[in-house]
Amino acid sequence: MSNPAGTPARGRIAVVGAGILGVRISRELATTVAGEVAPPGGVVLLTRRQQRRAQLAASFGDSVRVALEGERLPADTSVVVVALASDDQPDEVRRHLREGRHVVATADDPEVVSDLLSLDAEARSRDRTVVVGAAMSPGLSCLLARHGAAELDRVDEVHVARHGAAGPACARQRLKALRGSGADWRDGEWVRRPGFSGRELCWFPDPVSAKDCYRGALAEPLLLVPAFPGVRRVTARLAASRRDRALAPFPVLVPPPTEGGLGAIRVELRGELDGARSSVVLGALDRPAVAASGVAAVTALELLTGRPRPGAYGLASIGDPLPLLRELARRGVRAARFEGAEGSGVAASRSPS
Repeated sequence: MSNPAGTPARGRIAVVGAGILGVRISRELATTVAGEVAPPGGVVLLTRRQQRRAQLAASFGDSVRVALEGERLPADTSVVVVALASDDQPDEVRRHLREGRHVVATADDPEVVSDLLSLDAEARSRDRTVVVGAAMSPGLSCLLARHGAAELDRVDEVHVARHGAAGPACARQRLKALRGSGADWRDGEWVRRPGFSGRELCWFPDPVSAKDCYRGALAEPLLLVPAFPGVRRVTARLAASRRDRALAPFPVLVPPPTEGGLGAIRVELRGELDGARSSVVLGALDRPAVAASGVAAVTALELLTGRPRPGAYGLASIGDPLPLLRELARRGVRAARFEGAEGSGVAASRSPS
């Protein structure tokens, strides 16, 4: 995607889904910058419940228009962010794509992500863009992978690990991922591995530090493999505890609708630099809902103001991640490079620049 300097923003952005993530995305989009509200056309937040609509309308005031799902969107709505539960996203994405809008999907379920990626040909035929997996993981993890790849002459391995969950829906998806089977990319083939296998001690930025991480049904490999032609290995792991393993066979209790605690991601790229083996390790630390909402919001603004490449793809497939990473850093979502001896758990405070 490209966002030429001075390109004016036109139209408005709609956010479908008024859960924790959808509300945060709407607030991010309505943030005032240099005396102007971006996007200039305004923000519409769609909720399924009338009572929720009244609560949110009182909270947002004039900064965000709150409407009920099913209402006709304003004619100048150019971009839609879908922040529903993963299973509810494909139909919504297809509807808005066919109505001529760019779409940002926040889904992290690998089956849903695969379904959305299959819209590539249709999106290209309509000259529209569907960005898939625009959250923290996947999403920010994909941006970091693309950014880190610029430091190597050739990338042949990408390994992602994540810790934390944004809220109840994310926590349920996390446990579902650990119960499922993960897909590793190895030498041109997909290899299925059971959840809770492949334990690896991964170092995240402090204070999360070292966590045991396991394979699971995660979406990153599906988004990273097409972004790095010729890559030999791509893996993704989730941090989990003994308690997680003990509770995995039991039904998931529905927790109250509150945000999760501190989360973190780690992205390691291995390859060649000047003819020698080299690696780059990047990480980020934030509450998952905060990071995810920032990623979804800046992606939507990029689709509104830039010249996105048509198709359906993840954020690792964009040309230059720096404008998005810089805007995320300005909004408080910062990434850093791991420096020093591996295992120290210390990440430099330097953000991508």
